[in-house]
Amino acid sequence: PTAPLAQRLAAALATSGVEWSRSGALVVDLRSHRTIYAQNAWVSLVPASNEKLAVSYAALTALGPSYRIETSVLGDGRLVDSVWRGDLVLRGRGDPTLEAADLTDLAAQLREAGLAAVTGAIVGDESFFDGRRTAYGWKPQFYLNESPPISALSVGRSGSREPALAATIAFRKALRKAGVRVHGGVRLGRTPAGAWPLASVLSPSLRDLVHAMGTESDNYTAELLIKELGAVVARRGTTPAGAAVVTGVLRAARIPLRGVRIVDGSGLSRLDRLTAGAIVGVLQAALADPLVAPSFLAALPVAGRSGTLEGRMRAPPARGRVAAKTGTTSLASALSGFVAGRFAFSILQNGNPVPRWSARASQDRFAAILASQ
Repeated sequence: PTAPLAQRLAAALATSGVEWSRSGALVVDLRSHRTIYAQNAWVSLVPASNEKLAVSYAALTALGPSYRIETSVLGDGRLVDSVWRGDLVLRGRGDPTLEAADLTDLAAQLREAGLAAVTGAIVGDESFFDGRRTAYGWKPQFYLNESPPISALSVGRSGSREPALAATIAFRKALRKAGVRVHGGVRLGRTPAGAWPLASVLSPSLRDLVHAMGTESDNYTAELLIKELGAVVARRGTTPAGAAVVTGVLRAARIPLRGVRIVDGSGLSRLDRLTAGAIVGVLQAALADPLVAPSFLAALPVAGRSGTLEGRMRAPPARGRVAAKTGTTSLASALSGFVAGRFAFSILQNGNPVPRWSARASQDRFAAILASQ
């Protein structure tokens, strides 16, 4: 006879090589709302990139799926004939997709509006966020290797230690290429009060940003989005302010916060903590919100088909039936999401280091068992 479902799920996790006390899991039947399996479901554990589930839910809830991030050019001075007498300011608001083509677009907008010369400087404004380039609790090697420097103004995911300055220099070149003479140099600063908006470009929608972040586990986008939440909702473009917004959104959704500590957006921080129960709560809350659910679900990798799960669970019954967020650092391995539209589940496994390959194999077996139901 076939062993009970909970017993088979426990057996799958028992092969992970992870200490029982450092492994948390929870499965809820979405139809009956019954708990199918629980192991240390409320134990506080390092979530790795499963942190991005909380950030995605909070961003979609607080900002909306159609939200776009603006990068703009403002003028401090006045236009005399075709000459701007004063400075031009390139102001960033944290668009993770900003590229050189966008700078070309901005320069073309100015030229088409009749601007042929600038007497002053080109000023880069990254003050929408603070100047911290990493998040608290990161290993030193994560800087540049796991995420480019964090800035509200950065072009092409710049690896420059001064990304806003690099962007400003690139914009000055784009202006010259568009036929706009620039007599001044480049510098960083803040947009003066009363500066005139002259040109702008918009990022893709938040639903698209969250999709890219979730499917490929993009740390950079996650870190920019948590600062975006801080800047827009709390009026402070810092990671701690954004983390407080995320926590507040979870609290408003009545997700249990005991054992939860949001420190960064990506899950790279060794200080982050979530519980399997809290993550399942995020999954259920996202699914229950008709404005959030389509974008949230579309951002989950699909077993054997897309994103970070493309190379995992490539055979039936899991293939195409498991949609879940992966997570891997030296301290944690995680997998949380949905199975066949019937189950919401979360697995968090910690170690120092975590045995990542055996942990991942046990997660895949666990999800495949659920997919076979």
